[in-house]
Amino acid sequence: MSKIMSRLLVAAALCIAGTAIAQQPTHAPLPGLPASVLPPALPWSGASETLIVGEDDPWITPAEQAGFATTPRYAEVEAWLKRLDAASPLIRLETFGRTGEGRDMLLVRTSKGGAGKPVVLIQAGIHAGEIDGKDAGLMLLRDIALRGKDGLLDKVDLVFVPVYNIDGHEKMSRWNFPALRGPAEKGYVGNGRNINLNRDYAKADAPESRAMIGLLRRLDPILYIDCHVSDGFDMQYDITFTYAGWGRYAYHRATADWLMKRFGPTVMTALEKAGHVPTIYPSPIDTREPTRGIRQAPEGPRYSTGYGDFVGVPTVLVENHMMKPYRQRVLGTYVLLEAALKLAGQDAGAIASAKVKDRESRPAQMLTRWKPAEQPVGWVEQFKGIAFASYVSPASGRKEQKWLGRPENWRMPIIGQVPVETVRLPKAWWVPAAQTDVIDRLTLHGIRHDVLDTPRTLTLDRVRLVDPQSLPVRDARIPLDTQLVHESVSETLPAGTVHIPADQPLGLLAAALLEPESQDSFLTWGFFPEILAAPSGAEDFVRAPIADALLTADPQIKAEFEAEIAADPAFAADGDARLDWLWKRLPGGSPYHHLYPVRREKP
Repeated sequence: MSKIMSRLLVAAALCIAGTAIAQQPTHAPLPGLPASVLPPALPWSGASETLIVGEDDPWITPAEQAGFATTPRYAEVEAWLKRLDAASPLIRLETFGRTGEGRDMLLVRTSKGGAGKPVVLIQAGIHAGEIDGKDAGLMLLRDIALRGKDGLLDKVDLVFVPVYNIDGHEKMSRWNFPALRGPAEKGYVGNGRNINLNRDYAKADAPESRAMIGLLRRLDPILYIDCHVSDGFDMQYDITFTYAGWGRYAYHRATADWLMKRFGPTVMTALEKAGHVPTIYPSPIDTREPTRGIRQAPEGPRYSTGYGDFVGVPTVLVENHMMKPYRQRVLGTYVLLEAALKLAGQDAGAIASAKVKDRESRPAQMLTRWKPAEQPVGWVEQFKGIAFASYVSPASGRKEQKWLGRPENWRMPIIGQVPVETVRLPKAWWVPAAQTDVIDRLTLHGIRHDVLDTPRTLTLDRVRLVDPQSLPVRDARIPLDTQLVHESVSETLPAGTVHIPADQPLGLLAAALLEPESQDSFLTWGFFPEILAAPSGAEDFVRAPIADALLTADPQIKAEFEAEIAADPAFAADGDARLDWLWKRLPGGSPYHHLYPVRREKP
């Protein structure tokens, strides 16, 4: 690589990071490069700035010490927390798993003691470049342990995971998350296998996901907060948050209602008093034309918020605005977390009751497909946006946005969803004993199941795949898209078959994983590649007379076969394809080919 190209890449990386090149004297910029490609930051000051300690404070956090220009590496975080652990009886550092690259996953248990106290679980860095929660959490832990805020622990314990995706966190680069205004270097979105951990709660492929699911089951928190930073478009808001399906489309209404009626207003008030500009997270229909509207839609259990809804745990997604300075974002996160802890303590009994009510519910159906509603479900009359223009980029050859840093208000429609496909839950599912990966995950999630000790003959719903297609690789899986045909069959299930009743607190999660139409089902995620393999065949001198006999014996198959020949000349001319088509329709054919291995027992 030439020196000119090397200097260009370094300078461009500094521009992308939103860091003034003049602050990096070792990398002189090339003439003509801007100090930052990000738009101007809005001026800001707020009461939350008083949360920052002085430079000579012995308990200054690494981010505070750096003026929030950088965020510490994991080893520095661990060392700082160990020192805090040694200094305060309220702090206990524990491990709860290991990453794919072998790093210990740390949590901080913050407690005044007392058996049976409810827990608030907060995690940072599931997307390791979106790391505001880590540095806000360190500041809050210090102030709880040493600076008089231990009253937050009177009625609840706090469990804080400073970095969830540690392997991604340690892959810091200026090129990661380039739209975020700080810190200078950020971690990578995926884990050591490039799995997006906030798409992995349902399928649980990553060791980090398995550890977190185990922690959720062990703690059963009254509140679960997942700290992120948004992408999308510029706006005046700095701290945003939301819940599963924006609350509107949550399955478990009691916990969703608490989030919408108690959590949202309380946290909004605290943030506004501290000088921040909060709102419910506005997911745009179109980032290039943000005034087209805000999208609200159901969520499956692949996400933290969706998983929380499916298991009956109130879960909050914090989405700080990417183009606000890191300092401002961290301080807003602190305010949100502190307000959340206070409220959880005040409402602990009400939250526990809501969880019980949700887990006693037994939804009879589940939405599996939806589409945008033709009419808005609501409006934001004065959305606090930012003006933008467009220009033709020589690089892309098309119009690109240029955010101008000038506040303006927009009238924004809220675009909801209408059902396209809904499935009615069965009485139970039956999983073959050989499907150990599936059974392992059912056990991990805590879904109740038992094992058949003697053979049993039942009338069952069997699902056949029609024209299955593999989709592009995503999160270490090859997802599957297919049409499905349900057929009633009488089958004798062998001993060892696993029975999963729908009538249980996690019946809805079981449905999301086992109903083949579900967007987060094991089938959709590609757990059964063996059913895509062609069935074993035979020599053509054997197949041809058997196929001839089938045509003679079954007029319906003969009619369908002749229609296929008439419609597809290539098929008509392909002897192997013709025999394959008929061979698949033989009674007592392959027990695997295009047959979903999980059986459904109807009510």
